[in-house]
Amino acid sequence: MAGPRIHRYPALKRGPGKAGNRLDAKEEAFLAAEAASNKKARNVAILDMTQVSSVADYFVICSASNPIQARAIADAVEEKLGPVTGRGHREGYDLGRWVLLDYGQVVVHIFHEVERDYYNLERLWGDAPALPVAFAEA
Repeated sequence: MAGPRIHRYPALKRGPGKAGNRLDAKEEAFLAAEAASNKKARNVAILDMTQVSSVADYFVICSASNPIQARAIADAVEEKLGPVTGRGHREGYDLGRWVLLDYGQVVVHIFHEVERDYYNLERLWGDAPALPVAFAEA
């Protein structure tokens, strides 16, 4: 009994992508993953949440070795996705242990390695298929 998808941020303004085209959620997820990878994020994963949750369509999950790197990754993702999606919501940036960037359809989780092992979102959302990510890792 699947009803209509209700996104938590219906007033989120989506900006134009390249050449005025808007990116779909999957493209946004890969753009975020690429931005994270460019800042040496480790173990970058994209989970397709479309069949298992109404929270978001995709989770992008990655690891940072320290809070400074976590903030650098968050800045890079915001720089890439901000102009494409409009303004997102950010939490945990100051501590840099688990930074969450919420763009409505795409939620980016940037973990310190210890927190990623503890919360283990990949296991928690084990029914969500992982998409292949082909970026070079540090």
